[in-house]
Amino acid sequence: MTDRPLTLMAVHAHPDDEATGTGGVLARYAAEGIRTVLVTCTDGGCGDGPGGVKPGEPGHDPAAVASMRLRELEASCDVLGISDLEMLDYADSGMIGWPSNEAPGSFWQTPVEKGAARLAELMRHYRPDVVVTYDENGFYGHPDHIQAHRITMAALEMTELTPKVYWTTMPRSTMQRFGETMREFHEDMPEPDPAEAAALAEIGLPDDEITTWVDTTAFSGQKFDALAAHASQGENIFFLKMGKERFGELMGMETFLRVQDATGAAVPEKDLFAGLR
Repeated sequence: MTDRPLTLMAVHAHPDDEATGTGGVLARYAAEGIRTVLVTCTDGGCGDGPGGVKPGEPGHDPAAVASMRLRELEASCDVLGISDLEMLDYADSGMIGWPSNEAPGSFWQTPVEKGAARLAELMRHYRPDVVVTYDENGFYGHPDHIQAHRITMAALEMTELTPKVYWTTMPRSTMQRFGETMREFHEDMPEPDPAEAAALAEIGLPDDEITTWVDTTAFSGQKFDALAAHASQGENIFFLKMGKERFGELMGMETFLRVQDATGAAVPEKDLFAGLR
């Protein structure tokens, strides 16, 4: 036995990502006394500036946006009860196809082994029992999400640690409900073209392929408040438009694909720490 606390490490790309996909598990496990470590890879400088000004528009200052988003991230961590926040502080690469993808010093342009070496040091320090990040497509193809996946998996190889490792995902049935809810709140939303619809249909996994279903309904209010802490990006956070009650109904279950395990815990499982306690 050891006095070292059970530890969850979530590796995310930008400020606000921690709340969207893992806010429920971070709040739940923090409440259970588990140490929760958030690693945020970029500074979020490609987010909206004051008044909703977009990157590349007059008045958008990436450094000022990054500073504002750090304050919001710290507020989100307080809401979720996160024990430790670590910033890798790479420059936000922006959405796929943006000129910022090619900027020197951006996360997307950082050699994987360099980012992985920095993350590996954090893993050796915190020795997480569970690590959560994105799948190889970054869930929906964002360059920084893909890079977060790459450095996480490379860091795990460097450290030779054997935590349980999970990728965030979404059941296809829930994705369909999201689509219906978005149309409900945006009646004028056009139907996606066939190519876009086909791409959207590939996001997430069939329900029977998901290994891990964690009920975080009791913490959905904290998750909503953590998202709301990222007020500067509110225009981009669709979930805030539906209100807490509807949000809790739709976002009360967080789902994952287990990709590494040394415990032998049976799947499907209801707890990221199954087999560890």
